[in-house]
Amino acid sequence: MRALLSTIGSRGEAQPVVALAVQLIRLGHEAVVCAPPDFQRWAESLGVSYVPVGPEVRGTARPAARSVPTPEQRRQMIEGTVAGQFQALGPASDGCDVVLGGGGLAIAAHSIADWLGVPYVYAAFAPITLPSPYHAPPVFGLLGQGRDGVSAEITDLWAEDERRWNASWQAPLNSQRGRLGLPPVEDVRSHLFTASPWLAADPVLAPWPGSPDLDVFQTGVWLLDDTRPLDSEFVAFLDAGEPPIYCGFGSVRAPEGITRTVIETARSFGRRVVISRGWADLDLVDNEPDCIVVSEVNQRALFTRVAAVVQHGGAGTTTAAAIAGVPQVVLPQMFDQHYHADRVERLGIGAALAGAPTAEALRAALQRAMDDGTVANARSVAAKVTTDGASRAAKTLIALAQR
Repeated sequence: MRALLSTIGSRGEAQPVVALAVQLIRLGHEAVVCAPPDFQRWAESLGVSYVPVGPEVRGTARPAARSVPTPEQRRQMIEGTVAGQFQALGPASDGCDVVLGGGGLAIAAHSIADWLGVPYVYAAFAPITLPSPYHAPPVFGLLGQGRDGVSAEITDLWAEDERRWNASWQAPLNSQRGRLGLPPVEDVRSHLFTASPWLAADPVLAPWPGSPDLDVFQTGVWLLDDTRPLDSEFVAFLDAGEPPIYCGFGSVRAPEGITRTVIETARSFGRRVVISRGWADLDLVDNEPDCIVVSEVNQRALFTRVAAVVQHGGAGTTTAAAIAGVPQVVLPQMFDQHYHADRVERLGIGAALAGAPTAEALRAALQRAMDDGTVANARSVAAKVTTDGASRAAKTLIALAQR
């Protein structure tokens, strides 16, 4: 069996798809991942066949990318990504028996499956992205979408979301489908998500609330088995004192001045700091020995050694911290990160910090996160989080292709 796995996005989308590919390979099958070029070298180092799609996305985390594109620029971006995906996925799909689209920007995946005449699966990475009467749709700030009338009924907000999908994506999608001899799509969102989407998220951290219109299969979160040891110099830093506070924003933008705020606040608690450089290129503010900066690191190994994790609310980082049983302070920046911040609060495993992360606000959030009760809750939840989601998804995908 050969699977085509497609996604567009940052590491939050690419890493789980690569984790699924690794599991398929371990089970004796083939998988090819189509995703942005940023992750090609890393995926291939894991033995995964990889086809790059579109431009690098790392630049979206830099301050220069803060401006919202104009309507014309947005139209060009959308047309470009749709055309680029069809151009890449077509040749990559040769010999494939099943196609999976991971995340809402994998626009071409279902059409390529239709073209091949093989099964298609859509996978979401957070419940909030799937239509449900129990939550409103998220806002995807990268493409300049807004949400008007926030006091409206949830069903009205989802109807508005459906109209945005069609207004933005229907014309370029149907243009490319026409080139393949496929009929036009009337409802883009339903076409992409299908009536039976998968949810690659942990049912404790991110449970599916239900919907009368969707039959959701929650596989559990798709994780890589990361066995990389921590660097010896880094281990020496960790061993030299009390557990430090970790701060990182992964592959998204970070609030301006966040490293100084975190370092000064941590020092007021008598804590040292680990800064993760990330795509935002975070760095230290001085040369004091109580702080260290790291680049690529095994998060699950590191998080067992820290007192708290200050992060952006990405699905991967939130899950890694939860598995480690460490309390979190979540500073959401966009999209599903607000959902994960809310879940951390509801589960009592940390604190969410909305708005500007001032020193006073961060200090209060860290105080709550490192409270004995929060620490106990974090350890309790850690025992309930499952880590076999990628294996479960791989076996289900194989069975689907074989049917």
